[in-house]
Amino acid sequence: MSSGAEASGAGWGRRRFLGALGGTAAVVAVPAPASAPAPAEPGSTSAASPAPTPSTHRPHRTGEPAGPRPLCLGTYTSVDGGGTGIGLATYDPATGRITGTGTVTGIADPSYLAVHPDGRTLYAVDERPAGAVTAVRLADRQVLGARGTGGAGPCHLSVHPTGRWLLSANYTSGSVAVHPIAASGALGERTALVEHSTPRPGPGQDGPHAHQFVTSPDGGHVLAVDLGTDTVYTYRLDTAKGTLTEVSQAHTRPGAGPRHLSFHPGGRYAYLANEVDDTVAVCAYDPATGALSIGDPQSSGSTGTATNYPAQILVTANGSYAFLANRGDNTLARYAVEADGARLRLLGTVPVSGDFPRQIAFSPDGALLFAANQRSGTVSVFLVDDASGELRLAGTPFASPVAVCALPL
Repeated sequence: MSSGAEASGAGWGRRRFLGALGGTAAVVAVPAPASAPAPAEPGSTSAASPAPTPSTHRPHRTGEPAGPRPLCLGTYTSVDGGGTGIGLATYDPATGRITGTGTVTGIADPSYLAVHPDGRTLYAVDERPAGAVTAVRLADRQVLGARGTGGAGPCHLSVHPTGRWLLSANYTSGSVAVHPIAASGALGERTALVEHSTPRPGPGQDGPHAHQFVTSPDGGHVLAVDLGTDTVYTYRLDTAKGTLTEVSQAHTRPGAGPRHLSFHPGGRYAYLANEVDDTVAVCAYDPATGALSIGDPQSSGSTGTATNYPAQILVTANGSYAFLANRGDNTLARYAVEADGARLRLLGTVPVSGDFPRQIAFSPDGALLFAANQRSGTVSVFLVDDASGELRLAGTPFASPVAVCALPL
């Protein structure tokens, strides 16, 4: 059973509440692949103490001042025990220790977060039946306004590398949207909305359920992962108008329930986490056409008796290792990436030290991995060994109400 929402109001609640309630494997390979808008009206904020302001979203470099870095935390505000907005904290880039600093209030169910490439503006989904996306200026925590996504239950968003477009995925209504970003970081009126009408929903699904919307490494295409239709859609984004044109579809096996895609830094391969059938797959990507070819499913590494839902997969910047968050098994699976990205080899799993890791993220320098554990309301931090791919828990997990997203800056 998927942890995502169904296409109705009741299912939209289920997406949240399923999470809120309290070795080696075969190697699988795939063949090589053949004008700024006006700012929105500002809102209000509330916080306990001044926030750290990132100058840019980039790794720490030798010679730069060392010190605490900003961390933003997503939650649900409409569930028992949930947060009151976007949590703000800092983390020590050497030890991973997290210290809370306040909250940005006035944002409903900010369950997923992304930052502008210049590091000055934070974006959040408002995962509600009348979905929206909200912009927050990090320097003073000023809410720059919200814009409707044209769909229900938005659960993912990302910023196009140009910094001019915000991409969002409406889970409940199975659609993807595009909003322009002004020079101030504020959002303009939506320029595109596409609902996934074909193919028909997969086994056990009542409709399309868009779960992720991201840009390919080459910047030429944007890809939408849809759990409900077992499909990854490739679009060409008109970077002058903000419109979308579908150019390709890639289909998993029926009932896989694809949730999250992560590209290898080489740009020719990607890795797909399938939530419903508890697998991952290697995909070949053709930058010229945008076509994705999905390989055979392989193990998520889960071995326990609990039903497991793979959540998010990440690839290290050197392209040598991948990590998968397993909800239910409550582990992080470790993979060696081989053959220039064409193969994943399961190395084993590491306990996440929390319950239901909904989302994982690297620090900008890749030295730390953060896991947001929804049911335990904690954020676990791991030290990442760049050479071996080993993960080592960095102290006691940080308490954060219904933690569903951790974004280190």
